[in-house]
Amino acid sequence: MRILHTSDWHIGRTFHGHPTLGALEGVLEALTEIVREQSIDVVIVAGDVFDSATPSADAYRLLTRALTRLRETGVVIVATSGNHDSAARLGFQSEFARLAGIHVLTSDETLDVPVTVDDDSGPVHIYGIPYLEPALIRHRYPDETLRTQAEAVAFAMRRVRADVDERGGRSVVVSHCFAQGVADAASDVERDITSGGIDLVPANVFEGVDYAALGHIHGRARLTDSIRYSGAPLHYSFSEAGKPRGGWIVDLDAGGLAGVEWVDLPIPRRLSVVTGTLEELLTDDAYADVEDDWVSAVLTDTVRPIDGMRKLQRRFAHCAAMVHEPAVVADHGERTYAQRVQGKSDSEVVDEFLSYVRNGQGASDAESEIIGEAIAELRAAEASA
Repeated sequence: MRILHTSDWHIGRTFHGHPTLGALEGVLEALTEIVREQSIDVVIVAGDVFDSATPSADAYRLLTRALTRLRETGVVIVATSGNHDSAARLGFQSEFARLAGIHVLTSDETLDVPVTVDDDSGPVHIYGIPYLEPALIRHRYPDETLRTQAEAVAFAMRRVRADVDERGGRSVVVSHCFAQGVADAASDVERDITSGGIDLVPANVFEGVDYAALGHIHGRARLTDSIRYSGAPLHYSFSEAGKPRGGWIVDLDAGGLAGVEWVDLPIPRRLSVVTGTLEELLTDDAYADVEDDWVSAVLTDTVRPIDGMRKLQRRFAHCAAMVHEPAVVADHGERTYAQRVQGKSDSEVVDEFLSYVRNGQGASDAESEIIGEAIAELRAAEASA
């Protein structure tokens, strides 16, 4: 049996304010071609199908088109809910979807009820563990200690292993969580389900099944040969720049896990982070090959340039982010601002303020002239009052 492990589609997510529905649909069309070319039997989506608990109508329509194209290849689809999804909304009419070979597993009450798919070697039982919020489920299991997500996932896996022992056969579990050992693969858009590390799930919790298809981390990651994250199909943050997009093709034979290989998905638009002064970024030929990329610009000018983003977008039409990180930072010493301006004239106070907020650069000659005129007018007005 061949399984394609994907996760974190995040349908409806924006990228720095830009819509991603069109790009994602193109990538999911490419995923359908991979399913057809690689003779995939089962497609897994390990949580965060949507980016919001209240998806838009366009997001629902995209999901419908993507699932329809996949089902037309003959694959079975198994999806679980993640922390971004509304389990109730994603699971609405899941019983009807099941009749069409699309299994949406969003309930903690059916953790030990697998989707069973048969091949020439017998049954493969696929168990779905949706994102489990302990505060929302502990009242249903008063005999269990469910204070953290780690305890909730361990509870789910005990039920899964018990069912596997009873049924026999090969087994796969699908879970959306933050497992220990994947910090380096995480980005800045996926850390919201842990609190001081207490909700990290130990990887050994997933022992006892042939393969654990995990979701939540947007970069691919291998915890063990049989426990992996596939990552998201699109880049959703500049912290993900350079990370491949794709999924794991998991092969099961009669004895269990036979092999895992990575398959790439197309990247609609690359992500690039460029660093330099505004003048360098606008004129240096070294940046010519990223002009059509999504660009995050790190400006190293001593003073933050005026209207920097608009100027950057003249060259980099898809510049989506800009930060100012001066290459040289002024040392103001240990004295407070009040101490530095004590006893100084009004013009000197303004100059000291400009130097403080502009990284050591005080007023220019032209600015000093304007400041002097403004102070003189103010004094004249005060004298005539």
